[in-house]
Amino acid sequence: MISISLVVCVCTEKDLLRRLLDRTQGLFDDLVVVHDGPDTRNVREVVEPAGGRFFERAREYQQEPHWPFAWGQAAHDWILRLDADEFPSEELKQWLIKFRAGAEPPGEISGYTCNWPWWNGRRAVAKKWPQGRHFLIHRQRVRFFGMVEQVPVPDGRFEFLDLVLHHQPVRKSHGLYNVLCRKQAYHWRNCISRSLLGRPTDLNCWRWEDPRWPLVWEQIRRRPFRTALNRLCVWTLRGMRDQWRVEGRVYPLVAASAPVYHALLCLRYWWLARAKGLSRS
Repeated sequence: MISISLVVCVCTEKDLLRRLLDRTQGLFDDLVVVHDGPDTRNVREVVEPAGGRFFERAREYQQEPHWPFAWGQAAHDWILRLDADEFPSEELKQWLIKFRAGAEPPGEISGYTCNWPWWNGRRAVAKKWPQGRHFLIHRQRVRFFGMVEQVPVPDGRFEFLDLVLHHQPVRKSHGLYNVLCRKQAYHWRNCISRSLLGRPTDLNCWRWEDPRWPLVWEQIRRRPFRTALNRLCVWTLRGMRDQWRVEGRVYPLVAASAPVYHALLCLRYWWLARAKGLSRS
């Protein structure tokens, strides 16, 4: 038998967390919930009756800085890393049941990824795209630094499962509106940019000791304008290509959302670095 800890970081998402716990019954052995900032809606009352442990942490306006702490509180090495507005499909639930009943995977498997369809507030926009959502990790086989948009870095490899993790927030989960109009998106870009002025080891880390930035972030530091243009063009085209391969159709505005976000991020970093006399072209 394999034991799993469900680890969730939330901020006032009481009803969504209740839905998640209802949809994941029987899929985990341990529950850890970290609240970003003061628990003003008494989320604790949903967690403790479910047998979970609840922690309030200083407000960060994002969940990634809390992950190293949360993973450290987990009772088991296999971490089911879900957001409050997510829940597994029936096929993914069946896979998790079999996974828990099976033998320990080979040591080179650091975790598993799955499909994570975009949600328009009423229904899923796609059936299987985007792919690559990291939902199950072995905490002793990954490294991580707590910056928004950063994902766990495997010691070995992640294995892809052609299964769906539903992402159903109360609002639309994708699109240019989220990138251009949501205050949270501006906050995230500012946090990332300020982090890039330092080193990843300045952040809350899990098994991360390298002061160097991974290439995807170092490119922003070295050539912000060139990186902005490259991601705006190349990433958009690559996204449409992947959409066509997986879905048999193209969603141009959806494909452009992440590239536009990163282009704005590059410009924000350049502005802050320029103010500190660190700017590069």
